Amino acid sequence: MNYKDSGVDIESGREFVEKIKERVPCIGGFNGIMKIPGKYNHPVLVSGTDGVGTKISIARILGDYTTIGIDLVAMCVNDVICSGANPWYFLDYISTGKLDQDILGNILEGIIKGCEMSDMQLLGGETAEHPLPGPPYGSPTDIDLAGFCTGIIEEDDLITGSGIKSGDVVIGMESSGVHSNGYSLINDMIWRQKIYLREMPELLTPTTIYAPVVKELMKTMPIMGMAHITGGGIPENLPRCLPEGLKLDIDYNAWPVPEVFTKIMMAGEVSEEEMKRVFNLGIGFCVIVPPWAEDDVKMTIIPYHDCWTIGHVLDK
Repeated sequence: MNYKDSGVDIESGREFVEKIKERVPCIGGFNGIMKIPGKYNHPVLVSGTDGVGTKISIARILGDYTTIGIDLVAMCVNDVICSGANPWYFLDYISTGKLDQDILGNILEGIIKGCEMSDMQLLGGETAEHPLPGPPYGSPTDIDLAGFCTGIIEEDDLITGSGIKSGDVVIGMESSGVHSNGYSLINDMIWRQKIYLREMPELLTPTTIYAPVVKELMKTMPIMGMAHITGGGIPENLPRCLPEGLKLDIDYNAWPVPEVFTKIMMAGEVSEEEMKRVFNLGIGFCVIVPPWAEDDVKMTIIPYHDCWTIGHVLDK
């Protein structure tokens, strides 16, 4: 017996790494190294890790892995920027039953594109071939993805939410659709033939990366708090940036809900409250600002994304 007979092709893995190095020259050693930029007096590192969840199943069914790498970067970087940090570097982890260079190459291209959109370095990663015991050992479509992102910010510039006050305004930025949450429900609906993938290609639309607009807002705007709207929707995520003693009043009629959510709701007979609890419903990222800055903040956002005033902060 040998390793290849057991399902692990070391030579194919080496070839894949060499292809990666053509696009990302710094990859290939045992680790990645970056100097902290000298412009910071008291630099703080902000880190986050995430995956794409069961959205990978949609990519598998459709045989399209070209956008899922963008999702992976977005899910990590959108969390890190909630503190105001500039995305700095990204690491990925790809696990597969059998290494397929075309599939993994498409995933990697998406990761590289996501890093470029976020203006950060792809510093390294791990591609693991994990065959199941016994023939046929594993499938190229048995894939799981995870990512790790680090940002950097001057300590005095950290956005902690501590300055949020009653009367502050919540501005919501548009999502590109479902993003990368709620896919366990969607996959169950597909299995039960409540919805059909051929009729809903928008389920593979990649998650929006909000790093460029947050970077612009941090230059001059008085941002009191930020929230990435992921699993749990607005009710679970937006309150996470509030200090004790405050609550939110959200107007769900303040923005147009994308059609994809109406399709899911109607096909699965999903209640309105459950939709709010599971999905972003068209709002992917929120900023909380003083009322006097509302118009200026929205004017800064609009060149990047549509946005709406969706609520206010209140005393409990």
